[in-house]
Amino acid sequence: MDQQEMTVKQFGSSAQHYLASAVHAAGADLERLAALVRDPPSVRALDLGCGAGHAAYALARGGARRVVAYDPSPDMLNVVAEEAARRGHEVLETVVGSAERLPFDSSSFDLVVTRYSAHHWAHVPRALEECARVTAPGGRLIVIDVIAPETPLLDTCLQVIEFLRDASHVRDYRISEWQEMQRAAGFVHSAVDSWKILMDFPTWIARIGTPEARVAALRSVFADLPREAQEYYAISAGLSFQIDTAWIESVKRA
Repeated sequence: MDQQEMTVKQFGSSAQHYLASAVHAAGADLERLAALVRDPPSVRALDLGCGAGHAAYALARGGARRVVAYDPSPDMLNVVAEEAARRGHEVLETVVGSAERLPFDSSSFDLVVTRYSAHHWAHVPRALEECARVTAPGGRLIVIDVIAPETPLLDTCLQVIEFLRDASHVRDYRISEWQEMQRAAGFVHSAVDSWKILMDFPTWIARIGTPEARVAALRSVFADLPREAQEYYAISAGLSFQIDTAWIESVKRA
């Protein structure tokens, strides 16, 4: 089973959990996305690696002319299509596929958004090249994702924790890495905003269905993390912790 097959299997069985997840279904970033497409309201938007579709719903609610929810998991997209119909989002359509190969014409979109997805992509630089191809000149790319600290120790601790919880995890990138990859793909840096998210340990592992052996390994790793990591991630006695998330926005070169 390759990495993408693992991701599809992992998230297809958890689709309803992600639709209901408080971490994914709410947030000021979703309201910001909705506001972003209200002026002008003719935006053509792609939600890349849409998961349960929360970014796509925000874009449709905000008034985007066209919203494509794109994901490698047919099960996820079935959930998105049903929920979009329930909410009355007629502009929203679903398409299945990988981030590294987009089945869209060049300059098809004015806005490409990816939210809590890119850390599962097998080859981010290739996916960003595809994002640049399908984005119209002057269009925007917005990456919303968990971010690794620039400090190597804290970065390594985060990747270990993420992989033990979810075997399809590839990497939470640093902001500096995102900016360099976006520049290489043909995007010009525009803005970065970051914030903390509290991860409730029982909910965090239940959402993805982490196997018990991996849960035991997580408990062991949390107990053995160096003091710097314990403090930075604000790990509680119940193993809940805080992680960094960022909105990284860039513009396609004209």
